[in-house]
Amino acid sequence: MKYILILVFIFSHIVAEETKQKITLGLGSYVQTQPYTNVDALVVPSPVIFFDNGLFYARWTRFGVYFLGEKNDDFSWGFSLTAQPRTYGYESSDIQGMDKRESSFEGGLAFSMQKDQAWFEVMALTDMLDRYDSWILKTELGYDFKLGDFDFYPSLIAIYQTSDFMNYYYGVTQKEATNRTESVYAPSSGMQYGVQTYIKYPLTKQLSALVNLRADKLPSEATSSTIVNDDYIYSGLASLIYTFEY
Repeated sequence: MKYILILVFIFSHIVAEETKQKITLGLGSYVQTQPYTNVDALVVPSPVIFFDNGLFYARWTRFGVYFLGEKNDDFSWGFSLTAQPRTYGYESSDIQGMDKRESSFEGGLAFSMQKDQAWFEVMALTDMLDRYDSWILKTELGYDFKLGDFDFYPSLIAIYQTSDFMNYYYGVTQKEATNRTESVYAPSSGMQYGVQTYIKYPLTKQLSALVNLRADKLPSEATSSTIVNDDYIYSGLASLIYTFEY
């Protein structure tokens, strides 16, 4: 295993030597509403990293390594192994009678391609921390464009969530139903849809302001739960980023 890691490191160094690579680093504040009754929005500091050298990549707080693909200026595609955080959940003290639901970390397989300013990605991710102990399938279609000094990166998102995922984050178990004097709720699988955009504005040659805005429509299987009181999850990021070459 250690020899494989050494070879990967050497190969990535060779790639970096052949062409200068851009890397973006930053820090901002991330906000995400929780759709549950009486559960406050999540507000946390968030690192921001964007990097892609055709072997490794980072996209905000998501990371991956390509194992097959091709990277060109006008058209690129690739299969990769990837991982990202899942920031859902609540404390047992937030909702009377309910057990704690925890955030997780997801990992799996991704396929992405880009043609000029248009791009598409599909990811099959599994729960790496055994919280909901299942998988999801996410697809995203986006287009990048410039308007004056502003750069926009809008996209449409569709996420298939299995019944295990839905039950963990939106279900009510027999024990919890007894505590709350209500019926058990075990939702089936569902589709969640979202829209988002990144907006970047340059402050200097290397320093920029970056904003992310996103809204997700929960599946009806989730909104039918008695612990849910909102049809949407809203999230966003405001940060300063610094881009340089190495």
